[in-house]
Amino acid sequence: MTMTQPFSWHHLNQWHLGILPILLLAGAGLVYGLGVRRAATWPTSRSVWFGLGLVVTFLATQSVIGVYDMEYFSDHMIQHLMLIMVAAPLFALSAPLDLAYEAGSERIRHFLDGRFMSTVTHPLFGFGAYFVFIPLTHLTGLFNLMMEHEWVHHLEQIGFLVVGYLFFRVAFGLERGFKIHRGLRLVYVMAAVPVDTFTGLALNMSSHDPFPRYATMSPMGSTSTSILANIHLGGAIMWIGGDALMLLACIPIAVAWVKWETVRTRELDAELDAQGL
Repeated sequence: MTMTQPFSWHHLNQWHLGILPILLLAGAGLVYGLGVRRAATWPTSRSVWFGLGLVVTFLATQSVIGVYDMEYFSDHMIQHLMLIMVAAPLFALSAPLDLAYEAGSERIRHFLDGRFMSTVTHPLFGFGAYFVFIPLTHLTGLFNLMMEHEWVHHLEQIGFLVVGYLFFRVAFGLERGFKIHRGLRLVYVMAAVPVDTFTGLALNMSSHDPFPRYATMSPMGSTSTSILANIHLGGAIMWIGGDALMLLACIPIAVAWVKWETVRTRELDAELDAQGL
């Protein structure tokens, strides 16, 4: 059964405006804002990053991208990249766990210092979650399940944000907790690139429609050939777009590493000069 009319550029002003996603976004903004008010000091830049993350999430889920995310696989991949590689890094830059620690109660601090959060925020957990989540949600029957049930679809969107946040919080190294060397952060990010490349290529080279549900969800006039072509396009978006965004994320990480090494070199030179060496 056809769900929508075929997309055209005249549809750019369409909005999804789902009640649950909007309530979740508004709730997240409210909680963050209350945390900022309770914190003794909190950088304005981090609040700006969080606001931008909410804006990107809203556009990815409620704009025309959200209207067609289950009709066109290519559109779904654009949404996926916006959530996990744009919104999630912005949330990582906003350091929400540090804000919770700063503004929260003793019970919250105890929880954040506990074994569970230490495990979840560990670099290996963040990398492993990203490594598993991407192919799991795009190369298995879970994708069909998402198309059949709206609540699974919403969980998938939340999963993109959570997994992306856990991954990029390690890459940026802003928040408290286990940190890896600034130089290794580049290796950490680059090591995840093959995940998107493999998944994108697998979809791009598929000889048949791997998601039968698209036969009933695709817009009016879609054929098996056009559906497969759109899946190939989605695979290319994940492959090329995902790799490009990962490389883009490496730029601030590399800049921060160079600045840190420069400061460390100056400090070491000063120490050697003080010792007359």
